[in-house]
Amino acid sequence: MSSSVKRISLGIDWLNYALLGGVPRGNWLLVTGEPGVGKSILTIQAAGANVDAMPVVYVSTETRFFDVVRQARQFNIDLSDAVSLADVLAGKVKDVKTNLVVIDLFGLARQYRELLKASEEEEGKSKAKSPLSMEVVMASIERAYEVLGVSEEGKVTKDVLVIIDSLAPMWAHAPAMARLITYRLRQRLYRSNVTVIMTNQFAPTTGMTFGFGAEHIADAIIHMWIEQPEKKKEIERWLIIKKARLTNHYRKAMKYEIEPGKGLVLLEPSIDELKKWFDEYAGGRESSEEE
Repeated sequence: MSSSVKRISLGIDWLNYALLGGVPRGNWLLVTGEPGVGKSILTIQAAGANVDAMPVVYVSTETRFFDVVRQARQFNIDLSDAVSLADVLAGKVKDVKTNLVVIDLFGLARQYRELLKASEEEEGKSKAKSPLSMEVVMASIERAYEVLGVSEEGKVTKDVLVIIDSLAPMWAHAPAMARLITYRLRQRLYRSNVTVIMTNQFAPTTGMTFGFGAEHIADAIIHMWIEQPEKKKEIERWLIIKKARLTNHYRKAMKYEIEPGKGLVLLEPSIDELKKWFDEYAGGRESSEEE
């Protein structure tokens, strides 16, 4: 593998093979799919794979802090050292000794206005009326950087993994503004040493992601779906990497299952086939994907 590209593991061996070792450092990965495909499980596995090596900020817009930790435990991932940003802001946690801060937007109901004060001078008077607003998300992530000790005079000083699960609630009140909102998110949070994994809902009825607002900011897209459950009369999950910048990637669909204690498990192709493909391209013959 080319040493010029640093990789961030997804915590799923076969998916790492399909991305020549993982997500390129600094990339923004978008994971799309309908409910039940395992988007959140994928992000939890990524968090678990990296939390010992680098600071991780986990933004949960649909699940409470303790539910994230509990769900991770179902797949033998220990996130019990995580701290809630809401607890830190409330003074319940004063000595933070962890690499993982979970931003539970439901838990910020009391503190979100305080979070916005720091950004009002830069962004103008905030119009955010809900903890689920993009302004709160951005301010919360920046505050999490401070809690983790990776922010200095507005600069991120270490490699950081940011996970946002999911984007959709943040523009549910104004889906027509989704593209603008997510563009502002990337513009404000982009750093070459910050890798971002985002999830977004995908509507099988329209064949598009909710709000149509995230693909344009993504360097890589993984799409997950359930294959015609009404016709097949069973749950058959598939995944494909639709694009990836700064790296080659496996171009065929991969069938997988969700198993307790294991997470996302490959069914087909075989792991040996993916390893063979990986070996063919891991000698430095990487190529950047087109837009």
